[in-house]
Amino acid sequence: MSLAFLLRRRRAGLVSVAVAGLFATFGPGGSIDARAADGAWPTHVTARYKINFSGFDIGHFTYTSNIAGPAGGEYRLDGNAQLSAMLGAFKWQGVSQATGGVAGHEPAPSSYRFDYSSSAKEGSVRMGFRGGNVNSVAASPPAAPNEDLVPLERRHLTDVLDPLTAVMSLTRAGTGQPCQQRLPIFDGKQRFDLVFQPKGERVINERRPSGQPGVVHVCDVRYVPIAGFKRNSEAEESARKMAIEMTLRPIPSANLLVPHEVVIPALVGTVVLSLDRIDIRTSDRNQIALVN
Repeated sequence: MSLAFLLRRRRAGLVSVAVAGLFATFGPGGSIDARAADGAWPTHVTARYKINFSGFDIGHFTYTSNIAGPAGGEYRLDGNAQLSAMLGAFKWQGVSQATGGVAGHEPAPSSYRFDYSSSAKEGSVRMGFRGGNVNSVAASPPAAPNEDLVPLERRHLTDVLDPLTAVMSLTRAGTGQPCQQRLPIFDGKQRFDLVFQPKGERVINERRPSGQPGVVHVCDVRYVPIAGFKRNSEAEESARKMAIEMTLRPIPSANLLVPHEVVIPALVGTVVLSLDRIDIRTSDRNQIALVN
């Protein structure tokens, strides 16, 4: 399987999983200490991730998160991914943004957009939300009618999250096990769940000691298609069986669980997205910087 094929199989859920798992990256997240109960969300986060395919660096992802107020405020999440492979013959860029409000510990999306362009094509998705339900969807170019697709129904668009807000919800896991959740996601074309199961913990090494815990939670992530996907598709079945691994790093002083690494296996090679640097500003104006 070529890298270009892997990155283009959005219908198969591969890019959707990547977006929900790391391209979406982390919104303000869960804490493992008593401060999680005070509802304090970091006001600003900037992060950079490296993207590696089978030992070759092929791109990066930058992310920013802004929240107005420690609790009950509005949030905006922005991401920009840039990939280049096959000596520049294949290029891909994806820009995403989500907005919404924070009610207590729970984010509630109000809008989502995703714009992408590659050496071969470009497109966009726009969504609006109200009360946890999708109330508007627009895709360009529009999807052609396809009887092989499992049809989307109104019930599939209730109580769902966009990919960015989904990971914001994931990382706000409180004091429980962060790798034991099921996220209902709609990306504008496909309705799917991401199911997380715990695989243990792992010690990590830092280039510069940060004073934060050097242990990550290791999660097994499974993609469960529900609607909008192609029936009896070989690529879809491969995505369904794919064993994705995500590690989440607790940052107690910022009430965060930061996605530290995502490993996505392919038939040939592996895509790895790893945290390079993160800068955090908390509601009490403390600043935290981590460099891996």
